[in-house]
Amino acid sequence: MSNGSPQPPDEELIAAILRGDQELFGDLVDRYQGRLVNYLYRLLRNLDEAHDLSQEVFFKIYKALDRYDPRYRFSTWLFRVAQNSAIDLLRKRRLKMVSMTVPDEEDGGDRNWEFAGDDKDAYGDLRNRERGEAIQRAVEGLPWEYRELVLLRHFGELSYDEIANLKGMPLGTVKNKLFRGRQMLKATLADFLTD
Repeated sequence: MSNGSPQPPDEELIAAILRGDQELFGDLVDRYQGRLVNYLYRLLRNLDEAHDLSQEVFFKIYKALDRYDPRYRFSTWLFRVAQNSAIDLLRKRRLKMVSMTVPDEEDGGDRNWEFAGDDKDAYGDLRNRERGEAIQRAVEGLPWEYRELVLLRHFGELSYDEIANLKGMPLGTVKNKLFRGRQMLKATLADFLTD
């Protein structure tokens, strides 16, 4: 597909794939891979596992594409499969889902948390890294029920409706829990917000 032309909706791509145009599945992968890897990384806290698992998820989706129900958004289905796969992997790793500790990562996993700033000096870069580390710790420190929704909304980029469908929750509950989760983050990050 050319970059200048409007992208067809997911449902049109899926219909074309099911009619035999399998190479279009690559367009779906391109459309969602960054968001999916980012989401899985936040759940698994391991970038290599996030990449590997995203490939497994896309393979599962491809094999089950004929069972996709176009009444629902493709992204909701994709993230549900991803979430279930991540939970299975976490169980295999025997990690607690609500761990309040931050793992000591040597691989520079916090690089995705850096923010672009107007100041290009060393202090500004250091401050951005500190903010990124603080945000990562704050998100990981949230109770699972809030962390999961924050990750789906802000890293998975799902809408409130998509999250409600994915989690089987009323829309008001999703909005309320996201509000509470953000309030907890705001309290934890108060030093950085006033800086």
